[in-house]
Amino acid sequence: MADTMLCMQSLPQPCPATLVPDVTGIDAYQAAYRAARLQGAVFVAIERDTSRWTVKTDTLTAHPRPTLDDRTHRTVHRAVTQLIDSREIRSDSFAGPIYLVLYGITTELRARQLAAALHAALHGHLQPLQHCITA
Repeated sequence: MADTMLCMQSLPQPCPATLVPDVTGIDAYQAAYRAARLQGAVFVAIERDTSRWTVKTDTLTAHPRPTLDDRTHRTVHRAVTQLIDSREIRSDSFAGPIYLVLYGITTELRARQLAAALHAALHGHLQPLQHCITA
């Protein structure tokens, strides 16, 4: 919980990969989502799903809510499409303007990297996402 609060309080700076909270389990998820909402921060987290990892972001918790310009939306959508095409994430992953969910990531480290890069993109910093996809 301390890591969750630290990450949420560090905004508007993007959350570093090492501080992206692991919200595996309903209690952890609810606590992290509540913390993001109370801080007025963009929700970002990873979650273990059997042997794979999921990345979740949600802008509904942020005040004011970030608005994705066309360039940011295209970059995020292209990154998610590339991850699907390369089979790094499952095809049922979702990249909407309000929330993003990436399913089927093989390692916790990669899930953290993608979560941090997506979080940065939601704050207008596209370079980490572009680097994360091409690396």
